[in-house]
Amino acid sequence: MPNIELLEKSLPVAPIRIAALAGCQDLAREVDKKLVKFRKELVAKKQPSTIPQGYSEDSFLVECECVRFGTGEGKGYIKESVRGTDLYIMVDVTNYSQTYSVCGHENHMSPDNHYQDLKRIISAATGKAHRINVIMPFLYEGRQHRRSKRESLDCALALKELSDMGVSNFITFDAHDPRVQNSIPLNGFDNFFPTYQFLKALVKSVPDFKMDNDHLMIISPDEGAMSRAVYFSNILGVDMGMFYKRRDYSTIVNGKNPIVAHEFLGDSVEGKDVVIIDDMISSGESMLDVAKQIKERKANRVFICTTYGLFTDGLEKFDDYYNKGWLDKVITTNLNYRLPELLTKPYYVEANMSKYLASIMDIINHDVSVEKVRSSNDKIYELMKKVNKR
Repeated sequence: MPNIELLEKSLPVAPIRIAALAGCQDLAREVDKKLVKFRKELVAKKQPSTIPQGYSEDSFLVECECVRFGTGEGKGYIKESVRGTDLYIMVDVTNYSQTYSVCGHENHMSPDNHYQDLKRIISAATGKAHRINVIMPFLYEGRQHRRSKRESLDCALALKELSDMGVSNFITFDAHDPRVQNSIPLNGFDNFFPTYQFLKALVKSVPDFKMDNDHLMIISPDEGAMSRAVYFSNILGVDMGMFYKRRDYSTIVNGKNPIVAHEFLGDSVEGKDVVIIDDMISSGESMLDVAKQIKERKANRVFICTTYGLFTDGLEKFDDYYNKGWLDKVITTNLNYRLPELLTKPYYVEANMSKYLASIMDIINHDVSVEKVRSSNDKIYELMKKVNKR
């Protein structure tokens, strides 16, 4: 079990419980299994007399639901006591597969609907749970993180609202702009990255994958992903390049300025494997264009690594680019809802985050520093040694 020595020397702040909203229950079950395993391993190593009551259970999941009335109105309902617990509420605001009925019409759940259900469950637990923590891998309205003119500031507003409702800690992954936490300076806000999980998935799915400067290069698809690409390239000791987007600022399409072209800055990619790193695939158009241009520059293989695979325009273009040889693998995490057909694609690889998330929850429940789980440097170095030896 990771960090077992650190946990041996500390006690949990309260019994841990997990409340998963509709659309996030599959991930919650995986996390629960890992957490149960961690606790049983720790109990086996410790003296039984030192184990707090409720520390090791067969499951930490709490049954809850948000029921709907015929008009579409709803209420949150927690079906068992959470009094005195360290409650972790998990929500996936991107899961549009969930539906509800409004006057006989079927509606798909939007991020706004999921956010409203989250507030309902918080409301049902407020005043009872010892501490409330929200696990929101894809940060609600995370792309509307700053104000540049007369427009709303949705993400900051949501965080402030949840803070006022009694949420102590926010746990997210690869936030579009983590500076949004400045809106809640007195609350915990932890932003984690799936760097190690990406590399582990690549190594497992590509047997001849090599992590050295002669065989690998990291590419940022735009200026917004530069920090991720810089970290990747530095820790692996390989070169990096960057594309920047030339946009048409005279028009707005679907809420953004359309991209005119991608321009490349960096050394030659000829003969090298290339990893394109970003926080999400939305429609995927810019990512696919970058992959095509990289291939046209005679790269060996192109691997796309993003934390969230949203695929808002479907998978047809990705199928087409794969068949034409313009991309080789697409790696995303299991932190958000993915199309069932995506899981069957020959180019798709999952970076499973359930063990990492369970470890994060375990550390926070013990109220010790999260730096041990935030930093994956040692794990990445060990992985590099194994890969470069084979």
